[in-house]
Amino acid sequence: MSKAKLQAAIVGGTADDTENAFYQALQTGDTEHLMGCWADEDDVVCIHPGGPRLVGLASIRAAFEAMFANGSIRAYPERTRKVQSVASAVHSVLERVEIMTDEGPREAYVIATNVYHKTAQGWRMVAHHTSPGTPHDLHDGAEFPSTLH
Repeated sequence: MSKAKLQAAIVGGTADDTENAFYQALQTGDTEHLMGCWADEDDVVCIHPGGPRLVGLASIRAAFEAMFANGSIRAYPERTRKVQSVASAVHSVLERVEIMTDEGPREAYVIATNVYHKTAQGWRMVAHHTSPGTPHDLHDGAEFPSTLH
């Protein structure tokens, strides 16, 4: 994504534009652009796989800065499902994450729920909740749910 398009997504655009800007910022390790995707609200929430619930922009920024200290996060959104209304959008995303190991590159999968609200500044993320996934998650399972709750 070009810098101009990334800036447009941060300034306004659609929930899809903001999501694209978020993943581009992850892939480039750009904290400022990543934080520009978030709503300026006290109760924004971020949960990383196996991590605590982070509430507020300061704690979310600190967590991403710590992660980016080890390099960018090569997470690629795949198989996105969307529910949208006039002022909110919920995206269920399968993230394919490329990880470098001593044995070479590996892939991991993360399931993310990204929630966006339409604000005066445009569409902004208000929640990013991720949990571990598996290659099995590449199949939606929409026809045959294995878990009911």
